[in-house]
Amino acid sequence: MKSNNNSVTIFNARTIGTFFLLVFLAYGFGSSLFKSASNPEKYLGALLIVANSVMVLFIGFLLRKTLKLYNPLVGNTYLFTRLFEALALLTIFLNGSKPDDLGYILAMLVLGIGSVPMCLTLLKHEITPSWIAIWGAIGYAVFAFGFLMELFRKAWSMYFLAPGGLWEVTFAAWLIFSGGKNVKMKNTSPSTE
Repeated sequence: MKSNNNSVTIFNARTIGTFFLLVFLAYGFGSSLFKSASNPEKYLGALLIVANSVMVLFIGFLLRKTLKLYNPLVGNTYLFTRLFEALALLTIFLNGSKPDDLGYILAMLVLGIGSVPMCLTLLKHEITPSWIAIWGAIGYAVFAFGFLMELFRKAWSMYFLAPGGLWEVTFAAWLIFSGGKNVKMKNTSPSTE
């Protein structure tokens, strides 16, 4: 038996990882500043919310490039998920409403639901270490459940945020430090050369 070293790489991994981290900062600070009574702070908050939406959209475009190699439907679904999230979060800015409105709830619900197939694709095709993919699938499912309950006026989302949020930080760190490379060892039959 001959051993072949096949490496799976996520395209633009470091950029995607950086965007995953920056969206936390952009939306976190942006939503806080947007609540301010001071116009300059409110405008800066709005700008950060717009920057968040742009980065979210780029995450979808960039990660789709890898996902579509393994499952085009999942790649397109993930891109749609991120597009919906970006637009729903922009409604906060466009409507001048508070950052925890229906737009935010729907954005997070769709993100959770649409990210589960992405994580399962990462697992099935061994694109990431299995523990990262499994954690992501479970974390996003729990995350989505919390926001689904928000639609029924149950303030549960804050109790279900941690698994998905911590996964995003861990996944981002893995993308940045590994460059998105996951080395797989496969045994192949002997060559007939």
